Amino acid sequence: MLLGIFVYLRLATRFNIIDKPNQRSSHDAITIRGGGIIFPFAAVLWYILFGFHYPYMIAGLVSIAAISFLDDLYCLSSKIRTIVHFFALSLLFWQAGLFQLPFWSIILVYVLSFGWINAFNFMDGINGITSFYSLVALSTFIFLYLTLPDLEGVIELQLITLLILSVLIFSFFNVRNHAKIFAGDVGSVSMSFLLAWLMIDLILKTGKIEYILFFSVYAIDSVFTILNRIRKCENIFKAHRSHLYQYLSNELKLPHLLVSFMYAVVQIAINTLTIWLIRKGMMNMLVFVCFFLLLSLIYLILKYYIQKRIDRVKSKIENILANRLIK
Repeated sequence: MLLGIFVYLRLATRFNIIDKPNQRSSHDAITIRGGGIIFPFAAVLWYILFGFHYPYMIAGLVSIAAISFLDDLYCLSSKIRTIVHFFALSLLFWQAGLFQLPFWSIILVYVLSFGWINAFNFMDGINGITSFYSLVALSTFIFLYLTLPDLEGVIELQLITLLILSVLIFSFFNVRNHAKIFAGDVGSVSMSFLLAWLMIDLILKTGKIEYILFFSVYAIDSVFTILNRIRKCENIFKAHRSHLYQYLSNELKLPHLLVSFMYAVVQIAINTLTIWLIRKGMMNMLVFVCFFLLLSLIYLILKYYIQKRIDRVKSKIENILANRLIK
């Protein structure tokens, strides 16, 4: 995999596969895009080396990774992307046996899965955030597979191990003040697809939907950001800088890696508390809903005060500029 990413760096440089900063970007230098291709590559490598398990899931991954890589290159129509995403998720659901569930359940999982993939993709905006968050999610799954008796010895452990290795290799080039590569859509979409597979598989095997809290940090930031943009009559599909992490890194000028690390630490804390509550038998649907609402409330309060601080800073700058013009 390490050799593969060096080869990709050479090819990307030769064929000009780069990300140019614009007014919506959180970076200010031209950077190679698509380095996250190592994530689906790791999954396909696992498929070949460890017994050709889950062919439909892997076929879905390859299709969604391919369309995402093409989108990195050519900015494809959202309709084309949506069709391929639906096809890929359908293969994943077929592999998981989801089509045996009631119709309303299938529709709900489609909505949640589409939302998750887009949320993960939107959140991939600063150095380190995809690396840290993926490592937290994958490490949590590793912990569960090693400690839950019903999941002991499952083959997903080998897949997760290779994925962690791929993220660590990618991190070497991305977790820097000045990243050498970005994940691109091929990386963020592929990783979110794989995490969706692991989450669906975990919930089906344990019967505990509460494990979805493992993705709550990204989910809450994305959902409330979209709702706020809808309230402002903005196009939710256009690039923007209104996520909390963008406020912290772009407006308050906190280091990218610090913001990414903060997101990871918060998700670790949530995951730890979730596992503890489940194992103590204290987690039920009411506790799950209350926990999610509490996290949402904390997020909204935090974002409100950060927005106020940003507005004060902007107001001071505007006053200074106005005074200079008057003089």
